[in-house]
Amino acid sequence: MAHIRQDTGNNGQISYDTSIVAGIVAIAVEQVQGAYPLNTKNKGIKLTFDKKSGISADIAVKVDSCENVTKIAYQIQQSIKHNVEAMTKFKVNKVDVHIQDVNLKPAAAV
Repeated sequence: MAHIRQDTGNNGQISYDTSIVAGIVAIAVEQVQGAYPLNTKNKGIKLTFDKKSGISADIAVKVDSCENVTKIAYQIQQSIKHNVEAMTKFKVNKVDVHIQDVNLKPAAAV
């Protein structure tokens, strides 16, 4: 497993396993109503870390058919940025959201 290190000055370093950061990303997606991580065990999540620009994420998701896709994608980006930065203190450079599937809800009975 790859590790991402964060220098904390004189106190040493904090090391995050990339699967931990991917787990934070998956939780962030689940917090958006109408959006779901595409795969289990973080397989729909690709993270790239750059010391200068921060974390970049590619996320594959499934959305409910009755939702506005543009609005959902924006909410996912904001949720990921907020959660990763709050939980790890790393900056999120960009989040690319790929809508890979649609959850078709049955039509309401008339």
